Amino acid sequence: MTDSTNNKNNDMPLLSHLIELRTRLLRSVLVIVAIFIGMAFFANELYEWLSKPLKEALPESSTLIAIDVTAPLFAPFKLAFVLAIFIAMPFVLHQAWMFISPGLYKHEKSFAVPLLISSIILFYAGIAFAYFVIFPIIFGFLSSIGPQDVNYLPDINSVLSIALKLFFAFGLAFEIPIATMLLIWSGLVSHQKLANTRPYTVVGIFVFAMLLTPPDMISQVLLAIPMWILFELGLIFAKAYSPKKAETTEQEDL
Repeated sequence: MTDSTNNKNNDMPLLSHLIELRTRLLRSVLVIVAIFIGMAFFANELYEWLSKPLKEALPESSTLIAIDVTAPLFAPFKLAFVLAIFIAMPFVLHQAWMFISPGLYKHEKSFAVPLLISSIILFYAGIAFAYFVIFPIIFGFLSSIGPQDVNYLPDINSVLSIALKLFFAFGLAFEIPIATMLLIWSGLVSHQKLANTRPYTVVGIFVFAMLLTPPDMISQVLLAIPMWILFELGLIFAKAYSPKKAETTEQEDL
């Protein structure tokens, strides 16, 4: 009887954690759905906004087309759903933070909050950089590279696919400072060792930029230079202050 009671008590924390996880996941899904429903009414306007850099680069005789019968309906709604996820990301990450924060130490919480906020800001900055800087260059290049006797008519599904890939790619690329600091703070690599790999890192950054952009030096440099700067900023911030220093100071005060 005692053993069964102990097993029941041991199962309760796990069950309560699972219930809390389910609750926070449901809240996140409901917020995303609510934002999507609100944005669905403006799905066509959102696609007009997305395709504006391409339309400005198209020749006068060119226009966007829909090859798939259902594309005029589903392409704008797909964009609205992805944008709803982007907009709801702060709330989703806040729910994740509320779930894991009770298990963190005080000094870990003091670092996790700034990292969480900065990662969101950097992700949005990467998306904005892709839209306002990279889109005009890429679409301008693609619309001018073809033979003169070919009528350039981009498909709206293809445009959406390329745009979303670039959004994710640049959003993740702008997380480099966070990744750099976490690598150093976790002890996987020392600050000096990571700094010594700078030549190889820079080469890797330019290769990564080359794979993401058209085969021209301008767009490659426009992506590689910000990534390089963000990598250097990550090294600077990681060296300036680290959780280990905070933990040592906190133990000394105790």
